[in-house]
Amino acid sequence: MTANSFTSVSMAPPLVLVCVDHRTRVLEHFRASEHFGINILGAGQRELSDKFAGSGYDRFQGVTWYAGQTGAPLLPEVLATIECARVNVVTAGDHDIVIGEVLHADCQDGDPLVFYCSQYRSLG
Repeated sequence: MTANSFTSVSMAPPLVLVCVDHRTRVLEHFRASEHFGINILGAGQRELSDKFAGSGYDRFQGVTWYAGQTGAPLLPEVLATIECARVNVVTAGDHDIVIGEVLHADCQDGDPLVFYCSQYRSLG
């Protein structure tokens, strides 16, 4: 899925959160799985963002990915990958807040893909 909200929660222990809409079928995987992966896209990866934002089809069809150390699906050539252990799920309105402890992370140099005010933007 493409998340509309992802943020750091804590440095010790290293925690992050992602908000998942109750209407998405992906939510059941976050609730059931012990681990999840986060792929932070680079500025030139809008097509991947759009693909994972859709529904009603296999988002991974035609997409190269690999299993991270926890088994979470990670994408090659993205700006950063983060593997987390799910530590809590909190319902807030029409979303669940999924909190994960960062177990593994990797990052590359580059500009992030930015989506702001319902549009893709550039930092430059």
